[in-house]
Parts: sequence; C-alpha cells; structure tokens
Amino acid sequence: MFVHASIRTSNMDRSIDFYCRFLGLKLLNRREIPRNNAEIAFLQDPETKGCTLELTFYRNQKKFVQADYEDRVFDHLAFQVKDVNKTLSAMRKGKVTITDEPFRLSPSGALIAFVEDPDGTLIELIENK
Repeated sequence: MFVHASIRTSNMDRSIDFYCRFLGLKLLNRREIPRNNAEIAFLQDPETKGCTLELTFYRNQKKFVQADYEDRVFDHLAFQVKDVNKTLSAMRKGKVTITDEPFRLSPSGALIAFVEDPDGTLIELIENK
C-alpha cells in the first residue's frame, strides 16, 4: 500500500498554506524531528481518500534549488480539482507560477494544467469530466 510522498520545503508555514489554501488539503499533524534537526508535517484531503503528503524542512539545509525541468529526477505531484480554471484563477491572484495553461491530452480526456509550489515542485492539476 502506498502511504505517503515526501517533498522538502524551505518554509514550512508557506508550504502548508499553499497546499491547504489552493489544493484543499488539511494539516493532519506537524512535529519536530530533533535527531535530524528537522520538522515534518502531514497533509491529506479532507475525506482522507488519497495518500498523505509529507512536507519536510531540514533546518541545516542552506541550498535549496530545483533542477531545470530537463534535469529533474522527481517529475511532479498530481491533484484532482473540481474546476481547473477556477483553481488557476485563485492561484494567479496568489502569484503562483503557472507553467502550463489548461490542455487535454486527447479530445475526451481530462483537462490538466501545471503549476509550481512555493519551492518549485511541479504540480499537475486534473479536472475529470
């Protein structure tokens, strides 16, 4: 069973706000990990249907740079949203970077778009018909 995915953040409060405000996740718990001088937070959809997202903040990490698109090892996280255009509208107001405007992979396929979280992690937004 797939349990969670973890991504690093350079600012825990900012990342929690992004994922909760724009993608509807809820904070499940947040705690210190003294052994690693880190803090982690787990977020999940309100219906607890999907896996959890773990945000990890390492206090000793000084360099925080996403590789260029072609050089990334981790590609993206995907979130189902009710209305891609409405979500993007709110994100535009929040100054979120939109990397790909809405498009369909096929005429009858889902509407998708791509944005970046505050640390540059690529996020796919999916609106199913």
